[in-house]
Amino acid sequence: MRRNLPAAAAMFFCIAPLYAKDITVALIYSKTGPLEAYAKQTETGFMMGLDYATKGTLQVNGKKITVVEKDDQGKPDIGKSQLAAAYQDDKADLAVGPTASGVAIAMLPVAQEYKKILLVEPAVADSITGDKWNRYIFRTGRNSSQDAISNAVAVDKDGVTVATLGTDNAFGRDGVKAFKGALKKAKLVHEEYLPPTTTDFTAGAQRIIDALKDKPGRKILWLIWAGAGDPFGKLADMDLKRRYGIEISTGGNILPAMTAFKKLPGMEGALYYYFAIPKNPVNTWLVAEHYKRFKSPPDFFTAGGMAAGIAVVEALKKTGGNADAEKLISAMEGMSFETPKGTMTFRKEDHQAMQSMYHFKIKDDPAFAWGVPELVHEITPNEMNIPIQNKR
Repeated sequence: MRRNLPAAAAMFFCIAPLYAKDITVALIYSKTGPLEAYAKQTETGFMMGLDYATKGTLQVNGKKITVVEKDDQGKPDIGKSQLAAAYQDDKADLAVGPTASGVAIAMLPVAQEYKKILLVEPAVADSITGDKWNRYIFRTGRNSSQDAISNAVAVDKDGVTVATLGTDNAFGRDGVKAFKGALKKAKLVHEEYLPPTTTDFTAGAQRIIDALKDKPGRKILWLIWAGAGDPFGKLADMDLKRRYGIEISTGGNILPAMTAFKKLPGMEGALYYYFAIPKNPVNTWLVAEHYKRFKSPPDFFTAGGMAAGIAVVEALKKTGGNADAEKLISAMEGMSFETPKGTMTFRKEDHQAMQSMYHFKIKDDPAFAWGVPELVHEITPNEMNIPIQNKR
């Protein structure tokens, strides 16, 4: 005969599994494909962020954090199906990623369908926290407007004529749109878009040259590029400044891509992160630990991945380890947290992380294989009027 348990014991056995349940986080990124170099850094940084924020325990409130990794291959349809599988089959409580903006846009409705958090890192298209946004979306990565408005600081002057070169995808087009909208004094005369797989930039460069070469005053080509090609090196080899008086300006990039910057000393722009610029305890830990583990400095997307890892842990701390989406939304809206870039804050209106950017000037330092971005000015969130573009 089955014995009846005392009421208190029965209640314990019913409730205990809820409290004991581990937390599963799906990390969906372009493990393969044209952006795999970026994705690998995100994965490294994310795991280091979890490590840092949990003091090496990978636990919050006694609950273990388990990370399930999935490869979206840089393809929107695969990213969409991988996120659905993570929520449904892997029982992921929340997800982080992806690398590419087009993949992120495809994934947004899935988060809404399953009513679970998707923390976007590092995809940057404005539409992710703009017209494609829903309340289950948060982003630690900077958006295109943050990139563009900070870069406008370096070039938006009277008498300046600008042309742009961007990748022909959501990242490039949203970036140029935001950059154009941020210009108040300079005149934009040409937009050039090329596939991310482009390796021959001759034709595109010639169209840019034709648009700028006869213009009076300062002439600037602003690049926003994410792909396997090397437009910086190719354009530097064309010697545009000496031949046509055309300067190059851009945001930052990963260190291997910045080797071409050595040919462009004095180039100005604004970037998201360079390991030697931010001065704060989180970045000090990241730089030292990355050198210890990998014998190299942390890179552009490593910092972003770490910010995402820290954000996940800090949100779970605020909920007492409860990964319910509604609890997390309440905890994360307006939440400030410390990252390698200093303090980030999720804006309540669109869940975009407000963060500093860095106006830089390139120095050719023989001690480094890449052009070194030296800080001109830290552009704080208060100095950037980042538009709210969703329809909440």
